[in-house]
Amino acid sequence: MFKFSASRTFKALITCAVLSIAGHASAQAVFKFTAIPDESPTELARKAAPLVKYLEHRLGMKVEFTPVTDYAASVEALANKQVDMAWFGGFTFVQANVRSGGKAVPLVQREEDEKFRSVFITTDPAIKTLADLKGKNVSFGSASSTSGHLMPRSFLLQAKIDPDKDFKRVAFSGAHDATIAAVAAGKVDAGALNISVWEKFVADKKVDTAKVRVFYTTPAYYDYNWTVHADMPAATKAKLTQAFLDLSRATPEGKEILELQRATKFVPTKAENYQGIEAAARSAGLLK
Repeated sequence: MFKFSASRTFKALITCAVLSIAGHASAQAVFKFTAIPDESPTELARKAAPLVKYLEHRLGMKVEFTPVTDYAASVEALANKQVDMAWFGGFTFVQANVRSGGKAVPLVQREEDEKFRSVFITTDPAIKTLADLKGKNVSFGSASSTSGHLMPRSFLLQAKIDPDKDFKRVAFSGAHDATIAAVAAGKVDAGALNISVWEKFVADKKVDTAKVRVFYTTPAYYDYNWTVHADMPAATKAKLTQAFLDLSRATPEGKEILELQRATKFVPTKAENYQGIEAAARSAGLLK
């Protein structure tokens, strides 16, 4: 005959409750974001740390920064929904939008990204114009970099200078800070990079401006943005957007994040802003 055991039943209920809580915890949503590796891994991690804490508070969930090895990996990560959000340059946004079938949605960009620029630097006193680069060794950043390759190449082509034909050698350093290092060390005659990274290096006295100098600054163009996948719930998109728009230098938290992001503030953006980048990429043969 079956005998009812209150203590055994109680233990069973407790076990079920614990398993249920554990299962809920393991299934708890984690918001993941990444960034193109346009600077050293150490710098990217330093920039991400306070943003992770801020977004955890604003989204009400665990947030993780997921670094990637190269620009292509950041595009694939967003297109395949391995991350929820990515910090893209204008060109990587265009690549992600094409790769995802138009499912990349840019939410916000820094105010500076509405009129972004690139600089060409050198240590050679004989180099004063873009035309002087003919026959020289010149470094870009990553092949997929907007400000370190695509737009500098585009402006070179507009000046009737074809890097593949007119330069002695085209090099790719992989990142903006690496381009500065290559030029300063004399490994190349000149290099093109993001103006924001250059200005940060100058401000931090990480480059000898008596030796390395800017000889050309490009016209303005749209660049970096925070992008999400179109399948993200509308409520989450709205929360994210507002979280970035609310960042202010008037608060200690906002000041730290904005300074690390090299931003005065974040503003809304849209895919249409990057049509010029896409046109430049197709014209340069960098987007099929």
